[in-house]
Amino acid sequence: MSILSESMAGGLKTSLFDERQGRGGGAVIAPVDGKAYVSGDRSVPLRRATIPQLFAETVARFGPREAAVFRQFGRRYSYYDLDRAVDALASGLLALGLMPGDRVAIWAPNRPEWLITQFATARIGLVMVNINPAYRLAELEYALNKVGCKALVTAAAFKKSDYLGMIQTLAPELAACRPGELRAEKLPHLRTVIRMGEERTPGMFTFDEVCAIGGPAQQLRLDAISGALDPDDPINIQFTSGTTGAPKGATLTHYNIVNNAFFTARTMHLSEADRLCIPVPLYHCFGMVLGTLACVSVGAAMVFPAEAFEPLTTLQAVSQERCTACYGVPTMFVAMLDHPEFAGFDYSSLRTGMMAGAPCPIEVMRRVIRDMHMPEVTIGYGMTETSPISFQSSTEDGLEERVSTVGRIHPHVEVKIVDEAGHTVGVGEQGELCTRGYSVMRGYWNDEERTREAIDAGGWMHTGDLATLDQRGYCNIVGRVKDMVIRGGENIYPREIEEFLYRHPKVAEVQVFGVPDERYGEELAAWIVLQPGETASEEEIRGFCQGQIAHYKIPRYIRFKEALPMTVTGKPQKFVMREAMADELGLAEARTA
Repeated sequence: MSILSESMAGGLKTSLFDERQGRGGGAVIAPVDGKAYVSGDRSVPLRRATIPQLFAETVARFGPREAAVFRQFGRRYSYYDLDRAVDALASGLLALGLMPGDRVAIWAPNRPEWLITQFATARIGLVMVNINPAYRLAELEYALNKVGCKALVTAAAFKKSDYLGMIQTLAPELAACRPGELRAEKLPHLRTVIRMGEERTPGMFTFDEVCAIGGPAQQLRLDAISGALDPDDPINIQFTSGTTGAPKGATLTHYNIVNNAFFTARTMHLSEADRLCIPVPLYHCFGMVLGTLACVSVGAAMVFPAEAFEPLTTLQAVSQERCTACYGVPTMFVAMLDHPEFAGFDYSSLRTGMMAGAPCPIEVMRRVIRDMHMPEVTIGYGMTETSPISFQSSTEDGLEERVSTVGRIHPHVEVKIVDEAGHTVGVGEQGELCTRGYSVMRGYWNDEERTREAIDAGGWMHTGDLATLDQRGYCNIVGRVKDMVIRGGENIYPREIEEFLYRHPKVAEVQVFGVPDERYGEELAAWIVLQPGETASEEEIRGFCQGQIAHYKIPRYIRFKEALPMTVTGKPQKFVMREAMADELGLAEARTA
């Protein structure tokens, strides 16, 4: 890749932001006038850059350094190697007739092809559409048609999912068409299917074939196309995993994610000397923005333990690759900490990382800091629609701030906490968290109504999360607006009870939720996963709560489970739990909760 930003002309300035502005937390931001409103530090300016600009600058500066390691596949890339692979695929996509603005879907776990596709599509202005690896037929059909995907890059299979079989079911016309000339009744926009792996499938290109078909004509067009891209162009669509209704395609721009990636890396003090272990899925913002883009923004190395998270392969990667940082959702860290071989690995290289994607139990955070040698681990909070990070703890924060809050506001972001009437509440008061700034998405693709429901006339993104801000600007996420349980007129926030139950030495995971009740309107239920080898009774758990939390906060229904229903990104699916309890208790109305 030879495209360079204007800032590099004359003297070849190769850092994303002026190095003189340094790294770290910037000014301390706190609420004023007693209101739960805070605006992030602006001492380091936002960058109006595209992903190809960012990538080119890093290649120019750190080309020979290791960029990516895919341990399961035995593949290692320097930034020069990755640059060549990206340009080969980008040229091939041009040869297929794809043009800037066209949508290209990717449906795969964490593989080298995913990373290459991410930067190759951005190179020529194609909008990459992330398809959840767990999707099935109806969800795949909906996603491809909703955004009008012209091409699909897919793995052959993953775990029990036969991707090629599902695609052939939706588009049986593949069996008789030439690659790149699909005309499918159920997928009217789709023309090209590109499969990973060496085997050939009727009607599909192989990934390597596409990387080889771009000739000099296409290669000569790359820089001109990249140079003409606008930072405000849509470049990525991610389908949110809502609990009700059809998935929504959150549309993000270069400007959104380039800046969010950089400021996340900066908060962790990441540099070219760091090696980040990325066991989280690439299809989600955690993997592809906070992971790959954050590394590229500073020249760090990306280490992918396997196609999907497994505690042992992640521990091996951290130890053997001498990773300095590690990402994960709380359940991932729990699985690593509780693995029987945990004590057999060396974690002395670790320094920082991030725990995000779901509420982070305090006790889990303490164990990560102590047992995984991650004294500078941070907590991140955000959502897909905000690119994703809005709050992040600092590596300099004290232990209590890092284990009991999600940190302070990110640079150039505004947040307010409002009541049901939309009025900003006072410091320390609970309300819905709303955020505004560069990080807010363009909207939901082709869905103005749902976009207006999420982003108000003032540009505020309504997150649906209940939160508080303290006098120093630290944010605490209480729970979801819809998760709040009203029992006999008392507002109960499940997160508070979950945090208390995590103190029980036998409790590994817990989720608290509401179910209908004739007397109180709602009652509390708790699903608990115990530590390996432990047993407990409902009476033991209730006894642990007695005298420690208010009587109305003690769950009436307690069930012990081998595992909790989670999304791929580790978010608890409380609606699934509610439905299961409804079936067990004969509360049919709970299914619509």
